[in-house]
Amino acid sequence: MDKLKKRTKIVATLGPASSKKDVLTRMIAKGVDVCRLNFSHGSQDDHLKVINTINEINQENPFNVGILADLQGPKIRIGKMKEGGAILVNGTTVEITTHEQIGDEKKIYITYENFPNDVKENEIILLDDGKLQLRVLNTNHKDTVTCEVVHGGILTSRKGVNLPNTKVSIPSLTEEDLDNLNFALDHGADWIAMSFVRSAEDIHQCKEIIKEKGSHAKVIAKIEKPEAIENIDAIIEATDAIMVARGDLGVELPMEEVPGLQKIIVQKCRNLSKPVIIATQMLESMITTPRPTRAEVNDVANSVIDGADAVMLSGETSVGEFPEIVIETMAKVITHVEATSYPYYSEKETLGTVNVTRIPDAICSSSIFLAEKTNASAIAVMTASGYTALEISSYRPDADIYVFTGNKNLLRTLSLVWGVNTFIYEKYESTDGTIQDVNGLLKKHQLVVPGQIVINTSSTPLHAKGRTNTIRVSEVS
Repeated sequence: MDKLKKRTKIVATLGPASSKKDVLTRMIAKGVDVCRLNFSHGSQDDHLKVINTINEINQENPFNVGILADLQGPKIRIGKMKEGGAILVNGTTVEITTHEQIGDEKKIYITYENFPNDVKENEIILLDDGKLQLRVLNTNHKDTVTCEVVHGGILTSRKGVNLPNTKVSIPSLTEEDLDNLNFALDHGADWIAMSFVRSAEDIHQCKEIIKEKGSHAKVIAKIEKPEAIENIDAIIEATDAIMVARGDLGVELPMEEVPGLQKIIVQKCRNLSKPVIIATQMLESMITTPRPTRAEVNDVANSVIDGADAVMLSGETSVGEFPEIVIETMAKVITHVEATSYPYYSEKETLGTVNVTRIPDAICSSSIFLAEKTNASAIAVMTASGYTALEISSYRPDADIYVFTGNKNLLRTLSLVWGVNTFIYEKYESTDGTIQDVNGLLKKHQLVVPGQIVINTSSTPLHAKGRTNTIRVSEVS
């Protein structure tokens, strides 16, 4: 089964609607590049079944679909509520307690031990994605916080709690996260997404664990807290990729700030050659209908034009009624935008780089310049670490990027990266021989035709697998 070609990648969250092998195989053929396992739902056994299915599909088809394990992070929830939920009325007072009990109109249980210590008078508490709003009247700093209901409604069990003005003292990786992280690393996850990242420190902690395990997994920082926006430059610097998680971000910050932030974050990530995913509510209405709203189509198109590496689906593919149609729709929007209105070769700031990468960075930007000037149809990259692939992709060239590597893990890791197609390549002859060989392979796979221009980058001597230092322009014979 062959896969649809597009440059912006699709991340799909798997769940009951999409974890059957035949459904998932068709979804991948229609455009899924990375499968997201959401550890806020489902047991490790459920996730393991899905991982095994993905691995089988990759083995039986020419696919290299990546696996993204998304940790829940310090998500605060309220506990159980009475049957049918409690109706919170505007202007009434309600107590939030850390003692476990069934909640009602008077008292609500919260799972977050330190809550009475962390909140201050007049701070806002948002429940159920901001649908309900409370204001803190007072706290006894021990086990009870008294609040006034500002915007009421029906509150049911286990709803999420957002504290936009509170400095929360929960660690970024909870006990449950650490357990899930180890599980994901043991089973070959390619990307680990950390929820509610607040500082670069959070990322370092996760990377330490990955290193100790000897795993190849890379870290994605999910941006959904005001503190993350304050520390955005340091976080992008520390992480391997970014996810703009617009759901919680739009609850924690004034929602009108999110579209502008999305554009700023994408640009910052491209400047540093870090992949960036736009997530949440992209085709939300397709959970229950086979056609998206025009606003949703616009949103996907704009995220593509902004320069995102990948766009992500959540409920649409995990529990929605039309997982395959959702992928078709998203792929259609992406391919149309890329064919008609994509800002290829758009400017990026190259920041004062460290000496070590100065030569490879110059080679990458030169290969982009040559690709544009010669109207090249392909850039063929030899890489052992993937660095060159990320660097070249970040310029968003209007040439197909083909990556040849001996590192099998890279095939799946790079499935998240804009415009990148990967091949395993383990022969290291002379540079001339290899470049002819690689261009021959592209021709054999009908990815280039005679007369087209290919830009090749590699490191000489090849067997040393050093940093990229060579660039060559060749015409396909």
